[in-house]
Amino acid sequence: RLADRLRERWPDLRVLFMSGYTETGLLAQQLVEPGNWFLQKPFLPDVLVRRVREVLDSPLPAVR
Repeated sequence: RLADRLRERWPDLRVLFMSGYTETGLLAQQLVEPGNWFLQKPFLPDVLVRRVREVLDSPLPAVR
């Protein structure tokens, strides 16, 4: 909900969701929408850095 509210003000805002749950499980519970960026915990610092760079360099998803 927070990401949705922030995107009302900044539509091009990129959001990286992270959780200890699997992306599939979160999608099933409708907590993360398809097309959003996701990182599953646990992760190493270099994985986080690469993922953030990927998110910043990627075009905005068509589905949000």
